[in-house]
Amino acid sequence: MKKDSRYLLVDMSVLPEVFPRVVEAKRLIAGGKVKSVNEAVRQAGISRSAFYKYKDSVQQFFENSVGKVITLFIVVEDFPGILARIIHEVAAANGNILTINQNIPINGLADVTIAIETESMSHSLEEMVEAILLIDGVRRQEILARE
Repeated sequence: MKKDSRYLLVDMSVLPEVFPRVVEAKRLIAGGKVKSVNEAVRQAGISRSAFYKYKDSVQQFFENSVGKVITLFIVVEDFPGILARIIHEVAAANGNILTINQNIPINGLADVTIAIETESMSHSLEEMVEAILLIDGVRRQEILARE
């Protein structure tokens, strides 16, 4: 990747089909589900040349989060135990919570900011984020920062 590279966060639904397929091929290789690049590109439905052209420039948002500090912003309903459930999901993924900040609830909703170190995580960041979103009372969640 060039030193003067600039990044955009783009919804996959608007990208040409080759980009998600490159990500899929990389996932197959990283997960050990295939034995070669040839097998990965065949399963993903792209050419080797397309894979090699884009492999270093295309990645999932969560892919390079290991060993980083992630700051999550979560809007939750105000009832007992909801923060404990969120902390439980982070702990289940082996995330290391560095800080937690919960604001006073207004109109039944509270903002929670959690900084998590991801180096020791046994689950992907994406899996943990999805598990948190499934908690009853979590209204919204977004990643504020990645270091």
